[in-house]
Amino acid sequence: MEEIRVEIIRSDRKTVSVEVRSDLRVIVRAPRRMTDEAIKRFAEEKKAWIKKNIEKNIEKNKAFDTSPFAREEIQTLLKKAKEVLPVRMEKLSNAVGVKCGRLTVRSQISRWGSCSANRNISLNCLLVLCPPEVTDYVIIHELCHIRHMNHSRAFWRDVERFCPGYRSRREWLRKEGVFLIERLKKSRAQSSESASETGA
Repeated sequence: MEEIRVEIIRSDRKTVSVEVRSDLRVIVRAPRRMTDEAIKRFAEEKKAWIKKNIEKNIEKNKAFDTSPFAREEIQTLLKKAKEVLPVRMEKLSNAVGVKCGRLTVRSQISRWGSCSANRNISLNCLLVLCPPEVTDYVIIHELCHIRHMNHSRAFWRDVERFCPGYRSRREWLRKEGVFLIERLKKSRAQSSESASETGA
């Protein structure tokens, strides 16, 4: 599609859809058997809609703070997160009925949380800047991975059982949380540039 780059995600779904995210990524979700040519035709047919929504998101993005976090801000976030998140983890792990191994809190630019096969869970310090219900969703999501190391139907049933309405919380991360991640990415890039300039 000319200047618009499309990211394709194939799955066992039966229909094809397109989404324009807050970070301006254009994602087409398609059935596994759908050919590249058919996906390209679909994207071309949706070209006007895609451009319109990219423009909408550009305008919306102007209302959000996208400036890099200062190094001191990140340190403060990490300190606060290491105090707050373990408390939420303990309460929610009791509710879900599982126990994680080791809890690690980091400043991450690629994910909000993760769970290893050893039951060790890692959480993003940016969660302390999210609404409490969103933070709880991420923690519950990772706790449910202790039972299901996948994103099966059984996994999502467990998530919904302990976090009713999780879809709206997940949507918040996709539409609003992306700006927090973007700020952290800019901070990392800025730090790298500074290190290069000083020869570090």
